[in-house]
Amino acid sequence: MNGADATQKPLSAWWRRGALIVMALGFLTLTIVTFLTYQNAPPIPAQVVTENGQVLFTSEDIEHGQEIFLKYGLMEHGTMWGHGAYLGPDYSATYLHREAEITRDALAQARFQQPAAKLNATDLVSVEAAVKGVLKPNRYDNKTDKLVYTAAEAASFAQQVQEWTEYFAKGAPGQPAGYIKQADELKPLTAYFAWAAWATRANRPGRDYSFTSNWPYDPLAGNTPSAHTYLWSAISLMFLLGGLGTVLFLCGKFNYLGWRGDERPPLSTTPAARLTLTPSQKATALYFLVVGVLFLLQSLVGGALAHYRVEPNAFYQLNLAKYLPYNLLRTWHLQLAVFWIATAWVAGGLFLAPLIGGAEPRGQKAGVLVLLGALAVVVFGSLGGEYLGINNQLGQLWFWLGHQGSEYLDLGRFWQVLLAVGLIFWLWLMFRALKPALAANSKTKELTTLFLIAATGVVLFYVPAFFYGPRTNFAIIDNWRFWIIHLWVEGFFELFATVIVALMFVQMGVVTIRTATRVVYLDAILYLAGGIVGTAHHWYFTGQETLSMALGGCFSALEVVPLTLLTLDAWDFIRLHRAEEVAGGTALATGQKWAINFLIAVGVWNFVGAGVFGFLINMPIVSYFEMGTTLTPNHGHAAMFGVFGMLALAVLVFGLRAMLADETWQRLENYFRVGFWGLNLGLGLMIVLNLFPAGVLQLFDVLKHGYAHARSLEFTMHGWFHTTEWIRLLGDMVFLVVGVIPLTLGIVMAVLKSGKRA
Repeated sequence: MNGADATQKPLSAWWRRGALIVMALGFLTLTIVTFLTYQNAPPIPAQVVTENGQVLFTSEDIEHGQEIFLKYGLMEHGTMWGHGAYLGPDYSATYLHREAEITRDALAQARFQQPAAKLNATDLVSVEAAVKGVLKPNRYDNKTDKLVYTAAEAASFAQQVQEWTEYFAKGAPGQPAGYIKQADELKPLTAYFAWAAWATRANRPGRDYSFTSNWPYDPLAGNTPSAHTYLWSAISLMFLLGGLGTVLFLCGKFNYLGWRGDERPPLSTTPAARLTLTPSQKATALYFLVVGVLFLLQSLVGGALAHYRVEPNAFYQLNLAKYLPYNLLRTWHLQLAVFWIATAWVAGGLFLAPLIGGAEPRGQKAGVLVLLGALAVVVFGSLGGEYLGINNQLGQLWFWLGHQGSEYLDLGRFWQVLLAVGLIFWLWLMFRALKPALAANSKTKELTTLFLIAATGVVLFYVPAFFYGPRTNFAIIDNWRFWIIHLWVEGFFELFATVIVALMFVQMGVVTIRTATRVVYLDAILYLAGGIVGTAHHWYFTGQETLSMALGGCFSALEVVPLTLLTLDAWDFIRLHRAEEVAGGTALATGQKWAINFLIAVGVWNFVGAGVFGFLINMPIVSYFEMGTTLTPNHGHAAMFGVFGMLALAVLVFGLRAMLADETWQRLENYFRVGFWGLNLGLGLMIVLNLFPAGVLQLFDVLKHGYAHARSLEFTMHGWFHTTEWIRLLGDMVFLVVGVIPLTLGIVMAVLKSGKRA
């Protein structure tokens, strides 16, 4: 088949049908799981009473306690059911372990008239066996809507109200003393911890495991892995090997799959650096300037966060927690990451849209500038609101204007509404610019349609952020939260990223439209086949039935398949680059070397961060012991920045390069060269020196001493784990000084000179 014939021949309709079938079946399954979540979530009893009928706390206390937990951003300090931040404790696991210890002491005193610490080995074993008999039975009566506490459980609640009051009064790690002062807030907060801990230990009706499938690991409380956890871990390996074998066979049989395709691109493609830019495209330079500033701020905040891991209540002799507590900085760190990456992608879409559509719609530049202003309002308004919210300065408006309290979705509901409106406006700007390319006779119609669908998916799957409130059952909150986080990150962000790369390659003359379209369909099928239902791997231990474990374990294993193929993508990028250089083609003539290098980095980090490190922690039995340890941010850093951050920077470099004259770019190129290597080396050092080894050490401590101990300051502030936190300073400094700062300087100077292109 010659190049011209290959280019003109349309793709099989089964590419489109396959993608639609995968999406339909995936979302049907996910909808069923979500429906069952409402039925299977741990009940919130109307009253928790003692055996003689005394009321200890009520559903109002539990729900108000959850509001307090969210208002003060405690999920950005510690974790709940394993999800959240990692400086503080897991509140449910810590309450559970103390409950088991207090129950053990109460039983020892009742049986032997002395504390457990003084018992001989035989008597201690019998007492610890009795602890399970107290904590594992489910004494909730669905008819009366009451939960009965034994005397030991009631004593634990009373004692822990005092302990948690003292914990916040003296200053939790990374928080100022008296962070939560109001006495009327501390008892409901403890009631919420008590309910969350009860859900982890009490057997689900008709089952021999708890509402969280016996998570966390705490042998004293009777929590050990369920049989389902082992079973679905083993079966997930079958899905992994079967999926890999099938896809590798198909890629071998149809060797044109991938970016190389089965044809050469036309040599007449206009180099991107020779494009005549429209006013709206030039205006996107301001977006790239915002990206650089927000990236710098996010990196500086990240450095302060890392220091909290070695000196929780001191920052080089400065009590930083008094002014910027850990939970606020971590909120800002995550929010700024989402904001700068999203801003780069928004700018990339706005830059490419007129290029694809072939015309500049009237008023497009004004719309682009209005959207930038709206994004600025959301960014800085939400960051300020979060500061006021966690300092309890917004009264009843905390949920709307302050800190909503759910990790990654921290910005108040009002700011979420504005963000959603902004995304819809962005989609409209994209559509009006792309409209000419959607015409029936357009050569790029199908690829343009996919671009618009991917952008629509990014907007549409932010809607679940509005499906819960501050008093919604936490199991349901976490269900909807991961509809957004997972389906954004491992679904439509991946699809949008692939389309962006495809369009950039088409514009650079590296691949044909046909090859680019086929790659988008292939990636959509592979990503969404595992990625949609694979959302359930976040729900193994968050109050859902074992169906989530079965589906999540098997389908998240399939997510590794496309990520493995990304190593071929990275090699394809390199070979395409070299082939054009030898052939004297257009790719190098565009000067887009560093955009392509960032895309190569995306492929490598996607395989390492999402593939290797992601699969390491996704298997149910590993996740059972690992969830909430440092192996989670090890995966998060490598996947979030390594993939989506690098892609955002690739889009940024592509756009800025197209705005600059050759001689101007040559003067600035070193900033991007140094920044590229500094970022990759710094991220690699963070992982090798700290995140991975520290995560392994913490996982081992979970296995040896239980989950609560591995999350305690007793472990995290001592030994080799703490030493690796200090050593990480080297990686942080390389990342910031060699990576972020040169890159930011290059961005600022490129934007300033972008209007002077000859």
